[in-house]
Amino acid sequence: MQFLDWAIFIGFVIFIGLMVLVPLRLTKSVADFLAANRSAGRYMLTMAEGAAGLGAISLIAKFEEFYSAGFTPAYWMLMILPVGLIISLTGWVIFRFRQTRAMTLAQFLEVRYSRRFRIFAGSLCFLAGIVNYGIFPAVTGRFFLYFFDLPETVSLLGLEVSVFALIMFIMLSSAVFIATFGGQIAIIMTDFFQGLLYSVGFVAILLFLLWKFDWSAISAGLSVSVGEGTSRLNPFDTGKVENFNVWFYVIATFGMFYTTMAWQGSQGYNASARSPHEARMAKILGQWRTALVFILPMLIPACAYVVLNTGAFGDLTQTIQGQIATIENPQIQEQMTSPLFLKSVLPVGLMGLFATIIFAAALSTDNTYLHSWGSIFIQDVIMPIRGKPFTAKQHLRLLRFSILGVAIFAFFFSLLFRQTQYILLFFAVTGAIFLGGAGAVIIGGLYWNRGTTPAAWSAMITGSVLAVSGIVIKQVQPDFFLNGQQMFFIAMVSSSLIYIIVSLCSKQRFNLDEMLHRGAYSMEKSTDATKPKRGLAALGFSSEFGMRDTLIFFGTLGMILVYFGLFLFGLVYHLIWKTDDAWWLSFWRIFIWIGLGQALIITIWFSIGGFKDLKHMLNTLRTLKRDDADDGMVIAGHNRDEVEHVPSQADGK
Repeated sequence: MQFLDWAIFIGFVIFIGLMVLVPLRLTKSVADFLAANRSAGRYMLTMAEGAAGLGAISLIAKFEEFYSAGFTPAYWMLMILPVGLIISLTGWVIFRFRQTRAMTLAQFLEVRYSRRFRIFAGSLCFLAGIVNYGIFPAVTGRFFLYFFDLPETVSLLGLEVSVFALIMFIMLSSAVFIATFGGQIAIIMTDFFQGLLYSVGFVAILLFLLWKFDWSAISAGLSVSVGEGTSRLNPFDTGKVENFNVWFYVIATFGMFYTTMAWQGSQGYNASARSPHEARMAKILGQWRTALVFILPMLIPACAYVVLNTGAFGDLTQTIQGQIATIENPQIQEQMTSPLFLKSVLPVGLMGLFATIIFAAALSTDNTYLHSWGSIFIQDVIMPIRGKPFTAKQHLRLLRFSILGVAIFAFFFSLLFRQTQYILLFFAVTGAIFLGGAGAVIIGGLYWNRGTTPAAWSAMITGSVLAVSGIVIKQVQPDFFLNGQQMFFIAMVSSSLIYIIVSLCSKQRFNLDEMLHRGAYSMEKSTDATKPKRGLAALGFSSEFGMRDTLIFFGTLGMILVYFGLFLFGLVYHLIWKTDDAWWLSFWRIFIWIGLGQALIITIWFSIGGFKDLKHMLNTLRTLKRDDADDGMVIAGHNRDEVEHVPSQADGK
C-alpha cells in the first residue's frame, strides 16, 4: 500500500462517515429506522441491496468456490438464471409480502398464523441469523490482517492486543454507528455509494487482469489436467469434484425458488420500497448485476490458480506461496489465496481500490445484517411477548441496544469458532436452521388458503431439527458423507411434505384477500391493493407497468435469455458433438467479454437512476408526516397502523 492507495482508502472511509450525518436528522420514527419509511426507489434499492448482498465474505466465498472448481461453477449458475427471472418478473413472494404492509417477515407470520408462532419463528430466524453472521467479522479481519501484512499483536496501553481482534472491533464499531444512528435510511444511502464503488472498481480490476494475464496464459494454466472428472473448464467433466459439482447448483436452483425472501439478513430492504411495484422493479433490475456477480469472482481465482500451479511465474509464485504458508488453518489458507494473489500483482491505485472495495463490501453487509438481526429480535420476539406497543423513544432505544448486542455476539463468535468447511457450505447448513422450514411456511401462507398454523409449526420444527443435527455432525465428524448443501436440501423437502400433509388434515380456510388488502379490503389511496393479473400477464405485467417499465421488462427478459441460451448451447453442443477443454476456453472467453460489456452499461445506467432516487427519497423524508402506529405491532390479526392512526409530533415540519 503506497500513499495513493492509502489516500483512496482513507478518503472513502471519511466520505462514508460524513454521509451518515445526513440521515441523522431524518430518522424520526420506528418506520424510518426499520424501513426508511417506505421511500426508496428501484435503482437505489438495486444498488444498495446488491452491495449488501455482495459482501466481503461473499466475495471471498466465491473466490474459494472458483479456485476450487475453475470456471465450471459459472456454467451451472447460468442454469439458475431462469428461476431468478421468474421470481423477479412475477414478483414471486415479494409482491404479496409487500401487499401485507408487514415490516418484518415474522410480523406477516403473526397475521397469517399466530402470535406464538411469530415468537417462535422470530427466535429461530434470529438464532440462525446470528450464527450464520458469526463468522463474517472473522473473514474480514483475516483479510485485512494478511492483505496489509499486519503483525499478530500490537502494544496498546501497555497491553499486547490481537490485531485480528482490533480489526474486527473497528469494523463492527463502524457498522454499529451507521445502523444505530441512521437506521435503514443511513444503511440504504451508504450502501448505495458502496455499490457504486463496487461497480467502478470491479470493471477497473477486470480490465487490468485481462491485460496483465493474456488469454493464452490463462488458457494454458486452466487446461492442465489433474485427472478425469476434475476439469476446470469443462462442466461436463467434473464428476469427481467433491463440493462444487452440478448437484450443488441443482439444489441451489430449487432453494432459490423455495427460499425467496425467507432469509432476513437484509429484511429492511424488503419493506423499504415506495410501493410493491417499485419492489418488483428493483428485483427485475437486480438481474442485470449478474455480470458483476459472475465475472470478477471467477476471473481473479482463475488468474491466481494459473500463477500458483503452472510454474511459469517464478518469483511471483514463490512469494505468494510463502505468504500462504504463514497461515496455519488449511481452510483459511484457501480463503486468502486469491486476496494474497491480488496483493502481489495489483499496481499502485488499484491496490488501494481493491482494499477499499473489501472495506465497503464488509461494511455494507455488516450494517445491514446488524440492523436486520437486531430489529428482528425486538420486532419479532420482544414485542409479541410484551403484547403492547412501546413509545417511539423506547422502541428506537431498544432497537439500537439490540443491534449492539448482535455485534458483541459476532465479535466473540468470530474469535472462538474454528472454520472446518467452505464458507458457502457453512452458509447452507446454518441458514437451514430457519430456511429449511421457512420456505414452506411463507409460500403456503401467501398463496394457499389451506395452510394452517399447526402445519407451520410442524414444518419449521422439522427443518430446524435436521439443520442443527447437520451442524453437530459436521463439528464432530468433518468427513461426514453429506455436506451442508445436501443437508439443506433434505431439510427443505422434508419440511414441505410435513406442511402439506398437516394442512390437508384440516378443513380451515384463511381469508387471503383481507391479509393482502385486495378487493373489498383494499386500502384507499394505496397501491398495495394492486393485484397481479393471471394467465400470461402473470409473467409480470400489471396496470402499473408504463412504457419505461415495459422496456426494462423485455430488456431483462432478453438479457436472461441470452445467458440461458449460452447454457443451452453448451449443453446441446456437448450432447451432440462432445466438447473438450479447448472448446470451453472459447466459450469462456466470449462469456467474460459479454459480462464486461454489461458491467460497463449498468454502472452508468444504475448510477444515474440511483442519484435521482436518492434525491426523491430525501425530499420525501423531509416532508413526510410520521405515524407512530406504524411500528410493526400486530393487534387482533391486523397491523397496528391499519386500525389506529396516531400522528407523531415529529411529523417532518
